[in-house]
Amino acid sequence: MTDTTKNESNGSDQEIAEKVESIIAERINPALAGHGGFVRLSKVEDSDVYLELGGGCKGCAGARATMRYGVETALRDLIPNIGQVIDATDHSA
Repeated sequence: MTDTTKNESNGSDQEIAEKVESIIAERINPALAGHGGFVRLSKVEDSDVYLELGGGCKGCAGARATMRYGVETALRDLIPNIGQVIDATDHSA
């Protein structure tokens, strides 16, 4: 579920969510699939992007690096004015 709050520099949260979902489907998940993992959008709230890692990425020791240096970098390259990229994964489960 995504919020439709209007953010002046980025467009609405819904617009950001659509861009993020497209980037995940076209670029990020194909790369993570080679390691048995995936990422999915949980929500966008006030331009902050909440993501969850799954499959082989969930609970992996390298998950933090994957999120920061892989997923976040890819998103910021294509959507430079997004807010925070937050890992909402429950890595303990």
